Amino acid sequence: MSSLPTKQQILDWISENPTQTAKRDIARAFGIKGQSRIDLKRMLKELEAEGHLEKRRKTYRDPDKLPPVSVLEVLPPDADGDLFAKPLEWQGEGPQPKVLVIPRSSDPAMGGGDRILGRLTEVNEDSHAYEARLIRKIGTNPRRILGIFRKGAEGGRIIPIDKGVDKEWRVGPGATHGAKDGELVEAEGAGPKARMGLPQARIVSRLGDPTEPRAVSLIAIHQHGIPDDFPDEVMAEADRVKPAGLGKREDLRELPLVTIDPADARDHDDACYARPDDDPKNPGGFRVWVAIADVAAYVTPGSALDREARKRGNSTYFPDRVVPMLPDRLSGDLCSLHEGVPRACIAVEMTLNAEGDKIRHRFTRGLMKSVASLNYREVQEAQDGSPNDKCAPLMDDIIHPLFAAYNCARQARARRQPLDLDLPERRIELSEDGKVASVAFKDRLDAHKLIEEFMILANVAAAEELFARKRPLLYRVHEEPDPTRLDALREVAQASGFNLAKGQVLHTRHLNSLLGQAEGTEFDELINMSTLRSMQQAYYFPENFGHFGLALKSYAHFTSPIRRYADLLVHRALISGHGWGKDGLSEQDIETLEATAQHISDTERRSMAAERDTNDRYLAAYLADRVGNEFAGRISGIQRFGAFVRLDETGADGLIPVRTMGREFFHYDGQSQTLMGSDTGLVISVGDEVTVRLTEAEPVTGGLMLELLELRGKAMPKGPSRGGKSAGPRRSKAVKSGFRKEKAARKVKRTRR
Repeated sequence: MSSLPTKQQILDWISENPTQTAKRDIARAFGIKGQSRIDLKRMLKELEAEGHLEKRRKTYRDPDKLPPVSVLEVLPPDADGDLFAKPLEWQGEGPQPKVLVIPRSSDPAMGGGDRILGRLTEVNEDSHAYEARLIRKIGTNPRRILGIFRKGAEGGRIIPIDKGVDKEWRVGPGATHGAKDGELVEAEGAGPKARMGLPQARIVSRLGDPTEPRAVSLIAIHQHGIPDDFPDEVMAEADRVKPAGLGKREDLRELPLVTIDPADARDHDDACYARPDDDPKNPGGFRVWVAIADVAAYVTPGSALDREARKRGNSTYFPDRVVPMLPDRLSGDLCSLHEGVPRACIAVEMTLNAEGDKIRHRFTRGLMKSVASLNYREVQEAQDGSPNDKCAPLMDDIIHPLFAAYNCARQARARRQPLDLDLPERRIELSEDGKVASVAFKDRLDAHKLIEEFMILANVAAAEELFARKRPLLYRVHEEPDPTRLDALREVAQASGFNLAKGQVLHTRHLNSLLGQAEGTEFDELINMSTLRSMQQAYYFPENFGHFGLALKSYAHFTSPIRRYADLLVHRALISGHGWGKDGLSEQDIETLEATAQHISDTERRSMAAERDTNDRYLAAYLADRVGNEFAGRISGIQRFGAFVRLDETGADGLIPVRTMGREFFHYDGQSQTLMGSDTGLVISVGDEVTVRLTEAEPVTGGLMLELLELRGKAMPKGPSRGGKSAGPRRSKAVKSGFRKEKAARKVKRTRR
């Protein structure tokens, strides 16, 4: 056939030839050659946009796909010198897809027979269905080095930035990757050390100026001692892992589970599905499924993978990178619930009554296949009436029932009254060159809350299940606030004109009542921040002390075993409790449970500190060009040496040194978290609105220095302190007494107002 077929002819041919649907197959069938192939490609895209191909996809194409991270075997170069690879774990029924390997200049040489771990991108080309970028060669795991490159006559040297490490590395002339003198670089070992001289390395990535934003997270990783390269034995063990088959698992592949994650998520460890309960004894109820990646099937007790995962405790997230708890082979491949790929899971089916209470649950070890990988934004837009092409076919059977089940579950949440803090979370977005492009506050969509609520329900079910089976586990514990901190919160509340009852057992509903009183007032943020500061820090422990913030009697982390070791232990406990296999909780796990709890609580805090430091440095770099500008903000903390301010625009925190606050001495009151002027009686409190000038931004440390211009809309007095910098007014007993009286009078005034 010399002319182009009609769209209907294309659809008919695809239906009759379901295993031959590549563009080249269609072109061959209709005799389309040369320039006409471009017109055919356009017609196929139009058919896809119109929904015809999507609606009929199960009748004309194999639904199985390769996962985004796959093990590949490199084929010998073809006549054009291109490297193709074959996937070693293809499970589809159709012909095995071809993969084109796209090497980078920094990649090691690859040849026929090499096995590699590659990150795949699906393409629509005649000669191949996927393109792959090398993650690493299987069986190799060169040591990574972070340091400053010093150029020499032949190549140069790398001076590590790690504290306490004085060993340098030699870089040969052909291994500098174009690095300039003084640049921060990432390198890897390039062969054994010679009998004499320095060990050799080759630079694989240039990170530029050590003070630039791209270097920030790497510096934090090394400063906080977060392990960021996997030992060889760990990588070798990960490479030997094979996908778990059905075996004795429950077959859940027909259950239309979906993953809903951030748009840039690379791993998907949880999937969900909901439908109305068809039991006539439970009218208005729902069945909610939550399926979690079965990491325990691959990370077994005492293995090299297990020891390394316990050492790391959790994954650590930065704006430009993730330091994972598990190697890519697991976190991005076998343990990630990718769309259309069979994956091992541990799932829980929960039944809710019409009032949203969970009335029963059932755990199972299964094999699932996600029908779609969705993101929060597109799911929310779909529910709001604007579904895209991917969501449109899922509305009636998947998306609407999920939101209906969530609305049902919200009733029980409202009765339980978990702590309802309103503290927006910021998101730092980077440009391609690693610099901060923008700082935005994360949206709190119903799609986020839906997943959050289902994960909480699943975590509660795991804790209850293991308690009922008398199995040891790690609880997620959040104790009620310390009385001293509560007294400080009560004083702040009273000074702001609100009430927090005293002399009764504290419940989250009491704190929510306080937050409700402050909502919409000038003290809204003050009360939210003060309430947060009164909270204890959550931790892991083998005994159950409840979760105060969530208002739950028992709670365990079950839903994120790819990124948290605690969840992996809960999975093992479920495996042991149900007799699902020999990969459950070991005697060693049980004996060291308390020590493990302490360790992973510490690694969690380490990651939080590294993430916070990194964000501070990114924000300081972002604001460095705006020194001298004025910003609105609120006092977020008070110390003897000054006041911390959170800037409204970015959420960055800066310091106003007390020595710069006008022309008087300021008295610090730690209990009420205030600074009071000795002459004017001016009180600076947490939550006060301020206007400040940025005087200094230091990207290396992440520090911001500010000058206070206005407090609560009134200008601050200017000029140096009387008597010079070191000559503050002497504070007699009468003056101190005056401080107390003035402070008490102002509290009464504010309370009445």
